[in-house]
Amino acid sequence: MKHSSRRSVRTRLTAYVATALAATTFATFVPATTRAYANSAGIGDQGPRGEVTAKPYKPSTGPRVRVNQVGYLPKGPKDATVVTAAVTPLHWQLRNAAGVVVTTGDSTPRGLDASSGQNVHSIDFSGYNTPGAGYTLAADGDTSYPFDIGAAPYDRLRQDSLKFFYPQRSGIAIDGALRRGYGRRAGHVSRKTGDASVPCRPRVCTYRLNVRGGWYDAGDQGKYVVNGGVSVYQLMSEFERARYAQTAQTGSLGDGTLAIPESGNRIPDILDEARWEMAFLLSMQVPQGTRLAGMAHHKVHDLGWTDLPTMPDQDAKKRLLHPPSTAATLNLAATGAQAARVFAPYDPAFAAKNLTAAKAAWAAAVAHPAMYASDADGVGGGTYSDRDVSDEFYWAAAELYITTGEQRYADFVLASPHHKADVWRDRGFDWGQVAQLGRLDLAMVPNKLSGHDEVRHSVLQGADKYLATSQAHPYGVPYAPAGNKYDWGSNSQVLNNTVIIATAYDISGDAKYRDGVLQGIDYILGRNALNRSFVTGYGRVYSHNQHSRWYAHQLNSKLPNPPPGTLAGGPNSGLQDNVSRAKLKGCAPQFCYIDDIMAWSTNELAINWNSSLAWVSSFVADQGGDT
Repeated sequence: MKHSSRRSVRTRLTAYVATALAATTFATFVPATTRAYANSAGIGDQGPRGEVTAKPYKPSTGPRVRVNQVGYLPKGPKDATVVTAAVTPLHWQLRNAAGVVVTTGDSTPRGLDASSGQNVHSIDFSGYNTPGAGYTLAADGDTSYPFDIGAAPYDRLRQDSLKFFYPQRSGIAIDGALRRGYGRRAGHVSRKTGDASVPCRPRVCTYRLNVRGGWYDAGDQGKYVVNGGVSVYQLMSEFERARYAQTAQTGSLGDGTLAIPESGNRIPDILDEARWEMAFLLSMQVPQGTRLAGMAHHKVHDLGWTDLPTMPDQDAKKRLLHPPSTAATLNLAATGAQAARVFAPYDPAFAAKNLTAAKAAWAAAVAHPAMYASDADGVGGGTYSDRDVSDEFYWAAAELYITTGEQRYADFVLASPHHKADVWRDRGFDWGQVAQLGRLDLAMVPNKLSGHDEVRHSVLQGADKYLATSQAHPYGVPYAPAGNKYDWGSNSQVLNNTVIIATAYDISGDAKYRDGVLQGIDYILGRNALNRSFVTGYGRVYSHNQHSRWYAHQLNSKLPNPPPGTLAGGPNSGLQDNVSRAKLKGCAPQFCYIDDIMAWSTNELAINWNSSLAWVSSFVADQGGDT
């Protein structure tokens, strides 16, 4: 079974030595900056056997009326949740910014919500569609945070969620004039510890590769092909949707929309950003003429974990290439094929380079179908281990067929057990479960595959499954994992399930799917048990202390918080880090979250989480025109 978390539990426990605290002191393992933070946060006191004890922690959740704190579209659904002991309907009032009641109604009791442990009611005020700012919703003696009703509440989020990627770039100085407050020196460009000439781990290879560039994966400074693959795929998929979906707003993703160094080059900025990562993925391919030619190295990162905070240009640890893997190779095959078609109108040479690499990667993966990343390779970086790559084969074959039309790839797709299987698992797709990606692109991107209508119908079936989950959930979330255990990066899982619902809308035009997406993003932006927007800079109360080595304002006031539009990982029942485990023990799933820089298992930032936010934000922003 594949891990649904962003990294293996073993990896991150090794990284931070969380379980060793019972045998020694916190100060032994953690840098001075972090020790000072821990003491001030109330997690550093030692019990009789050295275990860390915590001061009582109770999250501040604000008013009991929970809404999307950013806003609602005039003709879209408008739903809220009320936490209350009442078992009969409650009267509610919608008030404008002046406090005038503009409409009223009664709530619907929903009983006990297993995901939050709360007794809740639902409120539906969809019948009111007058645009305005500063609305509030009152019920049961409490009043929500303010929100807007309007056609364009998501236009800025579409851009900010994509602008997240520029300051994540490795190997280039970040221009503070383009990303105000986030300028910094180029990371990993030094001759001794940079990425321009990286050796392999012992007994892996004898060559060195120039792997400069790409995006830093998350709060650390590693770069991983499998997680980079799903992330860059979603950016290119967002662009392809803008080409083929009827509701897409032409020009919303065009040149000049992101204010990045490449703006003004007549190539859409979203593709310029995707190219930065694709060039890195290409550089990770094993050179021709060497053993395992065509395969892709799984990852590159430091020999050990760096302290918090550490700016990328100050990282002095040696970096190594890790062994090639079949999963990484198939990620390169899939994204290389996708890049070949999206870049063809703008840069034919780069498109051709990607297709050549994709075909070579496919051939290498077929020749070496069972080269797996080690579960134990987690010192200094995540493992991203995966011992079932049948879904990666399906995804790669699908992308290669769509781009080339070659029958050999179609034959592989049609013969794959994933092609007609129910791939719509409750947890959605992620870096380790990618069969859905092949199905989505076969449904949406023009191709001549046999049984194309059945493929499109299967997406509707998947969307119906997630839509039913959302409608049954008192908070309207299209995510109900088995055992009521929220995953590492659950916010991304929620958004990825809404991607399926959104694609169903693009296929069918049925408004129920559009409404399902809008209800899904409500959860991310405040309609949740914590009454918190998980996106930095959006809403009245939002996450801003995500785990990062350079967005580390909580540890060093001279450093910034994450930029606006950064998604926090979200509630995680696993509580793998020490802070979350100490403060959140016994939490109901939605409460397994704390906005703390050291809570890496619940509050990290990551490229694959923001790629989910970017895709869904773009879809939702497109719907604002239907007012």
